[in-house]
Amino acid sequence: MNELTRAEEQIMQILWKIEKGFVKDVVEFFPEPKPAYNTVSTIIRILERKGFVGHNAYGKTHEYFPLVKKDDYSKAFFGTFLKNYFGNSFNRLVSFFSDRENLSIEELEEMRRLIDVEISRKAK
Repeated sequence: MNELTRAEEQIMQILWKIEKGFVKDVVEFFPEPKPAYNTVSTIIRILERKGFVGHNAYGKTHEYFPLVKKDDYSKAFFGTFLKNYFGNSFNRLVSFFSDRENLSIEELEEMRRLIDVEISRKAK
């Protein structure tokens, strides 16, 4: 799966949220200053060529919808991120965030709780 550019990802985030919409609908979800209609339209067509977006045609108007689920893209993106920045090591990832983000004891305990739940689930 191709990685999205920042602009493409912004548009996909909106389409994942609204599930389907016309270019004008996507533009409306951007904060001020909103991008130009033609810019959004061009990026959506690029996303179509990449296989991320499909459309229903109503005459000359197109209603766009995501073809790739957000969860599927997130998994693929995170896998690449983990490989490229942390050598495919979750230990390095956790160490990086715990060292740099000044996590509170409560946040660390919540991480431990989540890990314990996952260990219990996989042990069954």
